[in-house]
Amino acid sequence: MTTITADLFPTSPLALRTADPAKQARVRLFAAEQATAAATVRDILLETLAATRSLAERQAVMRTAHQEVTTWRYTLAARATGRLGTGIAYSAERFRTPITASTTNYDRLGPVGRLRDGATWDGPSHTYRGGTATPAYDAMATYGKEAAARFASEDIEGDVLQNWVELPDGRRVAGNRIIRGEAAHTIGAELAARVAARGLDVSRMETGGDPMYTATPDPANSDTLFAAALQLLADPDLTPADFVTARYLLFQAPRTKKGSDAVNRTFTVAAGAALLGHNAPALPADIDLRCYVLGQHTATRLTHDQEPTR
Repeated sequence: MTTITADLFPTSPLALRTADPAKQARVRLFAAEQATAAATVRDILLETLAATRSLAERQAVMRTAHQEVTTWRYTLAARATGRLGTGIAYSAERFRTPITASTTNYDRLGPVGRLRDGATWDGPSHTYRGGTATPAYDAMATYGKEAAARFASEDIEGDVLQNWVELPDGRRVAGNRIIRGEAAHTIGAELAARVAARGLDVSRMETGGDPMYTATPDPANSDTLFAAALQLLADPDLTPADFVTARYLLFQAPRTKKGSDAVNRTFTVAAGAALLGHNAPALPADIDLRCYVLGQHTATRLTHDQEPTR
């Protein structure tokens, strides 16, 4: 049986919203929580899959396991008091709130001032300025450049780059979008209106600058991508390449308003341990940004940091 330890969970740079090494170390402790949860789910998968008789039953097992991890993540969120850095008020309920057609998830890319440690609010520009760079700030800035490069290399003239996802059965499904320009400013205004409608203060919500956003797929397409991921993982003849594709599909199809990245990290490590053992590709620290920004071909290419964990 493959041992699951915290070392299998490199901390996402997006979680490191501080330049303080001691605070960063506390954030990294979450890896131990993930390892414990993943080990439990691995054991459940090994036991239940051994008793299944069909591909449909195996898919149902995968779906139940993913929901178990979602419940675990919500439970942790309900016990937490907040997060590091500057942002809107923390809400545990969003860790179990589904994404709908009217509540598309938008995540900003590029230089995001509020991710700098000690940044101060600049009202006229609606941005945060100054402060010290953090891993979260650097990652967002880097992937903002990657997104801009795709607009250029793919000759996108408008404000929207649509990621198209090729499924193993040949279907082509609209995945997430990357949005810039005036369309991105419109999204910023929409997000501020949503937050205000929840009764929260938006007076220091960062909507200025030159924003770029990723946007989750239409829920129907997201459901298709999620189902395709589970079908791949349920295949008794799963290969490492299939596993990486399934992982990409899961990150393209987040289930809840908050917490889906941690859920997918934990679930895929558990599934990899149960299904592939030491041949499971490792989890890159920036897996979420890779899947959102780089496109399917690049994001599913096995690189040196995804070599099997043995």
